[in-house]
Amino acid sequence: MSTPDADGLLAEQLLRLTRRLHRSQKRQLQSADIAITPAQSRLLRTVAHYEQPPRMADLAERLEVVPRAVTSLVDGLEAGGRVRRVPDPANRRVTRIELTDKGRATLRALRDARRAAAEDVLAPLTTQQRETLAGLLSTLVDSPGPHC
Repeated sequence: MSTPDADGLLAEQLLRLTRRLHRSQKRQLQSADIAITPAQSRLLRTVAHYEQPPRMADLAERLEVVPRAVTSLVDGLEAGGRVRRVPDPANRRVTRIELTDKGRATLRALRDARRAAAEDVLAPLTTQQRETLAGLLSTLVDSPGPHC
């Protein structure tokens, strides 16, 4: 049976593991000479999920941030050549955001860094333990209930 102290310890362990994963991913990106913030990488991944270039408002809604935050992120990514603003063909007052070739290459590097970081963090586990962990995490991620 789970106790509040055990649940608190488990939450702390999950947070520590997440931080370790982020640090490892950051090292991987630095070794590939890619300077990008976590918020910028999240925006790049979000843009990539759209079939057509999204509007800034679409990104703000999807990321659950204020539109000004998206503008700042796009400004930084555009300055780095990873995205570009393009006019909406149906409404010239609307601006859409599309990935550039450099943005797609950055996404590939991010995926590679994430994979390498996961391998680093999961290295002590056997294949069976990894499968068990994956099943447990899927149960938690896919469970109905309050989500943040």
